[in-house]
Amino acid sequence: MNTHVSRMMRRLIAARLWLTVYQLPPYAPEFNPVEGVWSHLKRSLANLTKHSLDQLTTLVKTRLKRMQYRPHLIEVLIAKTGLDLQPPQPQPLKIF
Repeated sequence: MNTHVSRMMRRLIAARLWLTVYQLPPYAPEFNPVEGVWSHLKRSLANLTKHSLDQLTTLVKTRLKRMQYRPHLIEVLIAKTGLDLQPPQPQPLKIF
């Protein structure tokens, strides 16, 4: 059973009026901004040689930290997904 679309999950979501859930396809890396983060990171490491796992780990952490302080880069990576992540506007209550 897929827990992401289970009856229990739908109930949990419905009970939280503040929560907006977007159902994405099961495998959709083009909709995942994290894929862009990893792609950007890997490109920045492409031609570097490190002599130990510790050196590589330190460099990866440094590059990720650097990305964290570049909000424009993160915005671009999110925009590349083409997703509109703004919460939907509340619909007026219709009384018949």
